[in-house]
Amino acid sequence: MSTDVVVNITNLNKSFGNNHVLRGIDLQVQRGEVVCIIGPSGSGKSTLLRCVNMLETPTAGTVVVLGRELTDIDCDLDEARAHIGMVFQQFNLFPHMTALENVCIAQRKVLKRSADEAATIAHGLLARVGLIEKDDAYPAQLSGGQQQRVAIARALAMNPDVILFDEATSALDPELVGEVLQVMQSLAQDGMTMLVVTHEMGFANGVADRVVFMDAGVIVEQGPPSQVISAPVEERTRAFLSSVLNH
Repeated sequence: MSTDVVVNITNLNKSFGNNHVLRGIDLQVQRGEVVCIIGPSGSGKSTLLRCVNMLETPTAGTVVVLGRELTDIDCDLDEARAHIGMVFQQFNLFPHMTALENVCIAQRKVLKRSADEAATIAHGLLARVGLIEKDDAYPAQLSGGQQQRVAIARALAMNPDVILFDEATSALDPELVGEVLQVMQSLAQDGMTMLVVTHEMGFANGVADRVVFMDAGVIVEQGPPSQVISAPVEERTRAFLSSVLNH
């Protein structure tokens, strides 16, 4: 396996009771690659993402991130997760903390940075996501798009080697989606390794190095956007794309 493989998933299966959600997924993500996962609701996309950082424990198979096997019973998950950023559909900010404090807290608790160092880094990252003037705002005072950008800054503050985006724009009003996608696009241009579950076909088409189409717990088709989105081979992919692109 090349040293540039950041995420290596082998024969991943996940069942919830009798519901077999993931059925033998094999997927590798290279350093600096942006992989967008698309597919209908219930196809297992978010479950796959949550297995990558072990928010869901796989039923079978292995997940290796940066050479660490997270599915190994002896793996130090806290240590491994420190290298994996995650941005959720719901922003999961602490409501009683300002934007700045939300970006500082894990830096201090997990990375043991001093208050001053954490604040300096947080200021810089809030500026990067276009929120320098919102340092002292609480989540309730921010729009959904602003909250999600704070959440991205919080993920970046941990210096992750890979960031997982789970439907990061699907809880947002349509007019706020663009500001979040813009930040994600700038991260991609800077070489961040990203695994993105998304319904935003324009983003997948314009930013992804590779698009993975999932349906019913399996990877049906994958390849560059020019192939998967513009000229899909599989009938299931074509049917899905015609339904999302034409409504």
